[in-house]
Amino acid sequence: MSESVPTVRAEDLVVQTRVQRDEAEALLTTLVAARSTSERRLSEAGRRDLLKKVTGRSSMDNAIDSTRRLVASFDRVLVELRSDLTDDELALLGEAERRERGVRRAS
Repeated sequence: MSESVPTVRAEDLVVQTRVQRDEAEALLTTLVAARSTSERRLSEAGRRDLLKKVTGRSSMDNAIDSTRRLVASFDRVLVELRSDLTDDELALLGEAERRERGVRRAS
């Protein structure tokens, strides 16, 4: 007996991808702020980031760049997903995105 694979509606996939993209963007904002704080504290303590001294890049720089690439990847996927939708699916997507924004604001 084979297991059935759940069907995902195209508009749901776009909404889920958008949510993940927004979470990655929030992480990016947090990382940039954390890097600034870290650099300030190291400076105040008269210390240097040893990894940055050796490689020219801190671990925070690497994490920020990686997260920027992730956000850009989500953006490309969203463009591709939207381009494959019919007019009816785009209308449903608009409704789903409005609902999702309402849920996030209420949280």
